[in-house]
Amino acid sequence: MNQKLEFSMKLSDIVDKNEFDLDVPMSEHTYFKVGGPADIMVTPSTKDKVIEVINLCKAENIPYIIIGNGSNLLVRDGGIRGVVIKLSALNNIIVNEEDIIADSGALLSDVSKKALEFSLTGFEFACGIPGSVGGAVFMNAGAYDGELCNVISEALVIDENGNLKVLNNSELELGYRTSAVMTNGYVVIQAKFKLKKGAYEKIKGRIDELTARREDKQPLEYPSAGSTFKRPVGYFAGKLIQDAGLKGFCIGGASVSEKHSGFIINKDHATANDILNLIMHVQRTVKDMFGVDLSPEVRIIGEDILEPNVLAANQ
Repeated sequence: MNQKLEFSMKLSDIVDKNEFDLDVPMSEHTYFKVGGPADIMVTPSTKDKVIEVINLCKAENIPYIIIGNGSNLLVRDGGIRGVVIKLSALNNIIVNEEDIIADSGALLSDVSKKALEFSLTGFEFACGIPGSVGGAVFMNAGAYDGELCNVISEALVIDENGNLKVLNNSELELGYRTSAVMTNGYVVIQAKFKLKKGAYEKIKGRIDELTARREDKQPLEYPSAGSTFKRPVGYFAGKLIQDAGLKGFCIGGASVSEKHSGFIINKDHATANDILNLIMHVQRTVKDMFGVDLSPEVRIIGEDILEPNVLAANQ
């Protein structure tokens, strides 16, 4: 029997049939709108199902990767061999006095709206970040002088042994675009944020201000993964790229944004390879001109070409 079908039958004992699919184009699950097919995508609806799917992958020696809503992902054109576990179905948001408890797949923008609804301040900075809670904890997401490390009190994660554990703020080891989740291969299931009571109109005013700034300065009309590069110490990536004369520079359908040089955009039916080649060109040019290394902030995953499927039919 086809190995993919065999694995699918085992998956169907864990998740509902509408919670997984085969040969899923990753271009439909990333903000860049590029990327080849994933062998299997699973969207478990409970944390127990997430654990069981991970355990099944380990038992069957099938590679797997965890994703949120794909806002910070660049998937190569060959797609992803094995299983993609997408946590978007875990999206509950609960308010308990000054705490907000949000599932991994909840959008940061929705958490920000919930905080506004209950006049809780501290989460305004995240109103325009297009990521999910899990992805935000994974990379300690931040914007407009705010970072997740300033508001998160604890997170529920699956550790490397498949056990649930709670990590407090210090145990999460949140640094600039890094965390213990990233370094240890944990999976975020839920996060608790400690906010403060505030004035509704003041909170709304700040959200409106940040939204206007984002719409004015960022190329939201094109597919992208937000800021392409991390901020190098002592510099701003966008300024270096602009000073290197790369604003508007294109490779294939990928372009350095004319609006904000820190963004690489899918301007005209780009491939992932176009975007990757442009990233490397920007890195080389900035290094040659200014001696500064730019590291991608975007998470790059997948295969360069469509290779033999690890879940293909046995020969």
